[in-house]
Amino acid sequence: MPLSGVSDFDAALSYAGEAVEQTMDSLLPAIDGPEARLPEAMRYAAFGPGSRLRPFLVLASATLFSVARSAAFRVAAAGEFAHACSTIHDDLPPIDRDERRHHRPSCRSHFGAATAILARDALQSLAFEVLAQPATHGDPAVRCLLTAGLAQAIGAHGTAGGQMLHLAAADQALENAAIIRLQRLKTGALFAFACTAGAILAKASDPMRHALQAYAHDLGLAWQITNDLLEADAEHDPAGNSGALPAAKASFVDVLGRDRARDQANVLARQASRHLESFGAKADLLRRTAQFVVGRRA
Repeated sequence: MPLSGVSDFDAALSYAGEAVEQTMDSLLPAIDGPEARLPEAMRYAAFGPGSRLRPFLVLASATLFSVARSAAFRVAAAGEFAHACSTIHDDLPPIDRDERRHHRPSCRSHFGAATAILARDALQSLAFEVLAQPATHGDPAVRCLLTAGLAQAIGAHGTAGGQMLHLAAADQALENAAIIRLQRLKTGALFAFACTAGAILAKASDPMRHALQAYAHDLGLAWQITNDLLEADAEHDPAGNSGALPAAKASFVDVLGRDRARDQANVLARQASRHLESFGAKADLLRRTAQFVVGRRA
């Protein structure tokens, strides 16, 4: 069933998560033998609790261009493998040293640091292996664009660079512009890859890709501001993390205050939707995603 055939947003999000997890399961099977603990750790990280919003964005963007579902599922799976790498990395010393993630032991806490490092390396390799295979797309040029896009999203100009800025925030409070740059790299880069993946698969025009990139930029910031608002409430910790680094120094709430931060998130969600005007009604799922992002309460 195509994602566009699911009318209810929550049902569409759930369907996308289940469909992509089935693809992930086929790409990362459990194995026996002396190295079995490595894929076990990889699966632990990749199949952990979460919203599966990034793979949903891949499928929603692919729906705009009627991309083959099998191709979209594989790209979404690759992106989720890469995201799992970043969560393992975040929880390793000397980064965040988190013992828990999403209300359960982190990969490092459960398997030990050495195995977690190997799982992170193997998941990253698997993500690029999936994108490079002809089963993802018959055109080698498209596979190259996908591979380059994911590499940029997780590298020095993506999540790794954002994490570097996060480390710097442990020693000094950041201004609003610096926080925006940090979150564009650490969180927004993978959002951008997810949102533009469908356009790459479809060989869509540059204006269409740029529109989705702009949508992802505003959506990612709205997502992070909402996270900051939730985490500012002592009764809520939706990520289930220990917060070993002083995240408040890199928090929109710390700089803007709760009311202004909430207003800014809503402004960004509206801006994100405006970037989709050229797609018409086909982009309704993405518009509803922006509403979902700022409407979260957990």
